Amino acid sequence: MSQITLSAATDRVHGSASSRRLRIAGSIPAVVYGEGITPVPVAVNAKEFRTAVSGEQGLNSLINLEVAGKTYTVLARELQRHKVRGTVAHIDFQVVDPNKPVVAEVPLHVIGDAVEVRHADWEVDQQLFNIEVKARPSDIPTFINVDISELKPSGAIRISDLTLPAGVEATADAHLAVVATFAGRAAKQNEAAGATAAN
Repeated sequence: MSQITLSAATDRVHGSASSRRLRIAGSIPAVVYGEGITPVPVAVNAKEFRTAVSGEQGLNSLINLEVAGKTYTVLARELQRHKVRGTVAHIDFQVVDPNKPVVAEVPLHVIGDAVEVRHADWEVDQQLFNIEVKARPSDIPTFINVDISELKPSGAIRISDLTLPAGVEATADAHLAVVATFAGRAAKQNEAAGATAAN
């Protein structure tokens, strides 16, 4: 996984007024934290930050954050956004050890065609769009594919059914359904008609 370098200023002053001035000037208030590290308030250039997380890895991109002569390997964690504009208003940078697992959120991509489900007039319902995984930062996948090709009516694909890359472990309940199926309108009408005829 490639890493990008981002410089952080350490001279920001606490307070909402100071934070507003930073944002107007094109910077984002942030904090750097991690195990054994005293949290450091910083500010980063908004455009440079967008560039840093614009690749395939998104917010799971490893960043070399330069802070007062020191360089920390970080991941952008909690992002607070402006309620109206949706722009990033604050960032929490978590210092990580590239050789130790971290927890990250990864998107799920449904692929394939559930032919049997479709032919039975049933429908596919994607219930989870992201899952949390535990992996070394360099092993965090960009996304995880969920192949529905073998899915059958009344069937489901659970977290335990997912094919995860080597070194990647799902942290959620293995029995949680990622994709489920339910009878469509035509199937329900056929079932109702069959029940009426049987009576």
